[in-house]
Amino acid sequence: MSTLVPLANRRGVFVWMKVRRQKHFEPRAFSVSSKCRYAGSSVPGEQLWKLRVNRQRLMTDVHYTSGWGQGERWGPGTNDIGMARLALSDADREARDWFVDTTRQLGCNVSIDAMGNTFAVRPGRQGGPATFAGSHLDTQPSGGRYDGVLGVMAGVEMLRVLHENNIDTFFPTGVINWTNEEGARFPISMVASGVWAGEIPLERAHNLKEVGGGGRTMKQELERIGYLGDMDASYEAMPIAAHFELHIEQGPRLESRKQRIGVVHGVQAYRWYTVTVKGRDCHTGTTEFSHRSDAMLTAAKMILHSHRLASKYSSLASTGILTLAPGSTNTVPGTVRFSLDVRTGDDSRLMELEKCLKADFDRIASGEDVGGLNQGGTRGRACSVEWKLDFPSAAINFHPDCISCVEESAKSFFADEVSKLTQPMISGAGHDSVRTVDA
Repeated sequence: MSTLVPLANRRGVFVWMKVRRQKHFEPRAFSVSSKCRYAGSSVPGEQLWKLRVNRQRLMTDVHYTSGWGQGERWGPGTNDIGMARLALSDADREARDWFVDTTRQLGCNVSIDAMGNTFAVRPGRQGGPATFAGSHLDTQPSGGRYDGVLGVMAGVEMLRVLHENNIDTFFPTGVINWTNEEGARFPISMVASGVWAGEIPLERAHNLKEVGGGGRTMKQELERIGYLGDMDASYEAMPIAAHFELHIEQGPRLESRKQRIGVVHGVQAYRWYTVTVKGRDCHTGTTEFSHRSDAMLTAAKMILHSHRLASKYSSLASTGILTLAPGSTNTVPGTVRFSLDVRTGDDSRLMELEKCLKADFDRIASGEDVGGLNQGGTRGRACSVEWKLDFPSAAINFHPDCISCVEESAKSFFADEVSKLTQPMISGAGHDSVRTVDA
């Protein structure tokens, strides 16, 4: 006996899909039976596949909920406004409340765990773990309307289609809103799904403090907005049979090739660090270059060198946060901290790149001319450098059954044009589905 796949996964027409399947449950066929129970009577499977999402309704949900946590305007259109809905903010609470109310109206049982992860489960004819569509409603400080949001809203639209057509699935289906996927406010990305997967201790996650010096912890903010749930944040408390994630690509490959769907086979490895460079404060007018221990100049050389070395390794290195002290126009900074995000296709290459970066940063801090970074300037006095690993994420591969499910769905939709309109991909960005692979 086979089970129905959520229709949004079988008939998705957006640009990027990511799928995982759990390994600790009995295999479940991802196909449609020749006849499916429909409101107490039998309906041919062919009729079932004629069902479609209501794209206008889906986009209405996306734009309506984007009213909570609006960011900067980037164009003249009505919806040309970005997002700034940080995790566990008041705006995030509004979007969460909408998600809970809407899914309950569609017949779902809603559970909230100790990390605020919200699971909307539509019962099936048989019990057991649900097949979920999942993503997140929090955004970056200057985010867009589709990153994460699309995956949740598409899942809700799936529930609407099932509900309005009285489709009765064999096993439960549902939608998940994961907490703080971005890691923008609380600095571990995918932290709540990481707790669910048993990869991050609950206490560590609860004690994470918001960036920017606000001082609030995740637990405090979960309590404040009313989303510190009673259920354990654990795959044992809320098991998942399979997890599908519809997501924008966040890159140019599909658009540049005029393709519609990327079938994601895995995610590249990445590691986040905080690098601290320490020198000595001094006056900009009374201290010559040769006597300066300039932490800012040294950090700048390190950031440039990380770009060059990552290019050599066919990898990526980026700095998104930089702070310095004391922060005065006429004072050479004595302390600089910067983030370093390093990504590459496999774990071994990432670790080799990290080894080289650490060795070269030591040389740069000592004042050595690494790769011509000192050319045209004056050598000053040495600085020190310290590394702190904030977050590691190993490269992963997704379950072939889920990959095949998306490939077959694309074939059924695009027919002879499937190879023209789709492509296999490795995700450059991490997402909550990464956490569901091995749990």
